[in-house]
Amino acid sequence: MSSVSIIVPCYNEQTTIHELLNAIYHQTYPRSKIAVIIADGMSTDGTRQAIKNFQLEHPDLSIQVVDNVHQTIPSGLNQAIKASSDEFIVRLDAHSAPLTNYVESCVDALQSDLGDNVGGVWQIEPGGEGRQARAIAAAAAHPLGVGDARYRIGGDAQKVETVPFGAFRRTLIDRIGFYDETLLANEDYEFNARIHEKGGTIWFDPNIRSIYYARSTLSALATQYWRYGFWKARMLRRYPKTLRWRQLLPPLFVISIFLLVLLSLLNPAAFWLLIIEIGLYVVVLLVAGIQLAAKKRDIIMIMNVPFAIATMHISWGVAFLWSFIKG
Repeated sequence: MSSVSIIVPCYNEQTTIHELLNAIYHQTYPRSKIAVIIADGMSTDGTRQAIKNFQLEHPDLSIQVVDNVHQTIPSGLNQAIKASSDEFIVRLDAHSAPLTNYVESCVDALQSDLGDNVGGVWQIEPGGEGRQARAIAAAAAHPLGVGDARYRIGGDAQKVETVPFGAFRRTLIDRIGFYDETLLANEDYEFNARIHEKGGTIWFDPNIRSIYYARSTLSALATQYWRYGFWKARMLRRYPKTLRWRQLLPPLFVISIFLLVLLSLLNPAAFWLLIIEIGLYVVVLLVAGIQLAAKKRDIIMIMNVPFAIATMHISWGVAFLWSFIKG
């Protein structure tokens, strides 16, 4: 049976790293064939001690920690890949917990030549306690918040544009190169864009599932989506053909609000158009909140979900525009 390296970029993940390692420990894939390589960005909390404690309690799982002195996700991934020597590489995140058949399903898909990079569904869970954290998790799985990406909304097994994390043969690195360290976010999307350029395939399999813990506060969510939007714009400057219509909606919405605010100073009609646009947007958000409140049986989501989705849209849209202005 083939050996697998699980690579994990990590920084100050004391609260989640144990759950990730525990999920890896209980994989159906033979433990003796798994090597975990954690690229730690010089954590300042108890992350390294938590890893060490897990190693002492589970000596039958190979765990290696490498220093990621640049403290970025793509540099950490590259450091972990360079430290690996196994045939297959499975990329995970310190905010995730793969279901027990995750590694086995990834290897099966790769050995069946279904794709050069394979992945599955994010099962998004709250990243903390409280109603706001639950609402953010619900919003992060709703099409209004995140679009129609298969890894967020599910669907049948099929070729796709991108997958989260991903699993691939180590020889893929020889064909397309390492992760791009000049991008501080969207590194997975850029990696997959190069696979497509080389004629490769990205395969989505709904049986490959992992729990992903969403941000727990609106401020943390805003920071996350600012980073996503800013670096998405940088990536699109290099790969304009990867642009999808849904990615333009948040920046176009931000531009329309800005222009209508300016025009309303000169023309009362623009003011009423601004009120109508904002009103329609609020109504759409409230409909999503009502849907999720009914689904989750939590009435507070009627208000909390709209705030979460609006935070995602506006942070992403403003950052996207700011990235182009700076560029």
